[in-house]
Parts: sequence; C-alpha cells; structure tokens
Amino acid sequence: MDLALTEDQAMLKRTVADFMKREAPPTNITGWLQGGVGYVPELFQTAADLGWLGMLVPEAYGGAGLGLSDCAVIFEELGRGPLPGPYFSSGVLGAAVIAEGGSDEQKQRWLPAICQGEEIATLAINDRGYSWGPGSVEMTATDRPEGLTLNGTKMFVHDAAAATVLICAVRHGDGISLALVDMNQPGVSVTPYKGLASPSLGEVRLDEVHVPRSAILGEPGQGWAALERALIQAIPILCAYQVGGCQEVLDFTVEYTRSRVVFGQPIGRFQRVQDHVVDLVNHLDSARWITNETIWKLDTGNEAISSVHEAKAVASDGYYHACNYAHMVFAGPGTDYSHPLVAHMIQSRSLYQYLGNPLYHKRMMMDYLFPRALRS
Repeated sequence: MDLALTEDQAMLKRTVADFMKREAPPTNITGWLQGGVGYVPELFQTAADLGWLGMLVPEAYGGAGLGLSDCAVIFEELGRGPLPGPYFSSGVLGAAVIAEGGSDEQKQRWLPAICQGEEIATLAINDRGYSWGPGSVEMTATDRPEGLTLNGTKMFVHDAAAATVLICAVRHGDGISLALVDMNQPGVSVTPYKGLASPSLGEVRLDEVHVPRSAILGEPGQGWAALERALIQAIPILCAYQVGGCQEVLDFTVEYTRSRVVFGQPIGRFQRVQDHVVDLVNHLDSARWITNETIWKLDTGNEAISSVHEAKAVASDGYYHACNYAHMVFAGPGTDYSHPLVAHMIQSRSLYQYLGNPLYHKRMMMDYLFPRALRS
C-alpha cells in the first residue's frame, strides 16, 4: 500500500496551499467568522474555474473524473483554513448524491452546473436534533397530481444560505425520496444559527412548497439507498478536510510552544505541555492513516465500507480532541475570536455531528463487520 503523493498530487498540494496563503490566510478566516460570513462567492467561483468542484464527477457530466486521492489532496489543504463555503457540500456530496440517485436527464441538468459553480447543491436530512440515519427523516411529502407538497423544517443544513438547490429527504410512499427544491421559490426560507456554530449552518423552512415529479431524484422511495452509495465516496473527502484541520492546529500549537516564554524558558519544555502536544499528534496520526487507507482501498477497488465508517468516527473524534488539547496549551489567548484556534474549534464541533457522529459510525462499522443476526 503506497500512500505517498504522486508528482502531480504534490504539485496540486502546493497550488492549493498557495491559494490558501494568498486568498484565505488566518486573518481572513477569523474575520469571516466574526462577521458571520459562511461563503465567499468570489473564492468559490475561483475554485470552480480551477476544476476543484466535481473532481469525482465523470467527464461526461462536466467533471474531472479523478480519483479520491486527488480530491483528498485539495480538501486537506482547504481544511487547514478552515475555508468556509459549499466546496464539500456541493462539489463533493451534492454532486455524488445526484450522480448516484439521479436519472441521466437529471445528471445532465445539474452536474455540469455544479462543477462550474453555477448551481450550489446542499443536503437537508434532519427534522429533529442532530441525529442521523433514516429515522431522522420525519417530513412527509403530500402527493398531488403535478408532484409533491413539502411542509416542515430541516435542521442543521450546511451551506443553506449559499445553496441554489436543496436535496431534501422526505417520507414518501414506502420509503424516503430525495427531492430537488429550488431555494428561490416561494415558501423556502433560511434562518442561520447564532452563537457557537459555523456561520454556514442554518435551518431551512419549507411552507407549502410545491415540487414537480421530475424533481424527485431517481425512483421514488429509493433515496436513502442512493444517499448511502454517495456517502461511501464523499465521507473520506470530508475526513481529509478534518485531517487538514488537525494538521494546522498542530502546526500553530507547536510554534506557540516554542515562542511562548514563561519563567525564562519556552513552555514546550514543560512536561504537561508536551503531554498535550503528544495527545494532539496521536489524534492527528490516527485520523490521517485511517483516512488515507480508506481512500487507497476505494481507489484500488477494495472493500471499504467498514473503513469509511471507521474513518468518519476517528477523523471527527480526532479533530474535536485536537482542538481541545490545543486549547489546553493556548489557554486564554486561544479563546479570542481573532485567534485561528476558535475557527477550528467551531468547525470541529459542526463536523463532529455532520453525516453522523462517531458513535453512529462505530455502530455501523460493527454491524457491517459482525451482522446482528450472527452476533445473536
């Protein structure tokens, strides 16, 4: 198993790093956070022009048709920001859901536009709390001759304010359907969350929203199966983003232990500070290696479903705890909103629950490896 970057991937990594240094340095990231900015249209369009959206989409539908390892290189660097915006929710997850669940006509309509940044898709699943799984979908679609009518509120929708189309999960018939909802039509409203939350998070209210039958992705009632297929491809890219966040937190934390002098010596010489840094490194390494292994398995055609669940659990835990240990090192200065650690801390909390928390994925991993029928 060779996890080293190819020459092209190393060049791509440098390109994205230069982009982040020039367009999204820490001062910009913290400024956007304090201003409640969850999306910078100019940067998003630049990413689209560079081909960073829809990298996993086949060339026939306007994408690059590249492997997961190439896409992961980009998102690890974006995670070092952490750069806000619908790069993952639209360019990876939204595109994957449409590619897996949509008809050829729907793919031709939406995928090229997503790759070019002309349309921004985001997923809306939860109707109650920060739960995940089919049971978190409670909104029931009402059938009518021309299509469906939707009523209710979708919670914790990432990049809701930036989206032009909502991929909305609804109870329909004997299963769950995914409906494409135009965010500009009457009855759709977005309320951003306030407080200690990512500016990109919000609630989407649907009030007597009518969607045509042509807006249902694929076969009615088969939406969750399509979503699960898409998640196998998308989750490892999200994990790569979290790994990038862990790496950045480690880098500026280590630098602080060298430059901060107390009692005449750098704090990095104190045993307790060293313990915190070692714990941070352990979480980073765990997240990095399971993410890399999972991506390698998928790119080489190996079975990887259990690894995907493990990667999401470990990367979410890793990013969460990496920020915790960094806070122990920085103490008071690390709680200032102008400090880059705060942006990472908030993002780590948002992504901890996104697409299922670690407990959910550990359970799914065990159910896949040891089916309940066999265990009983």
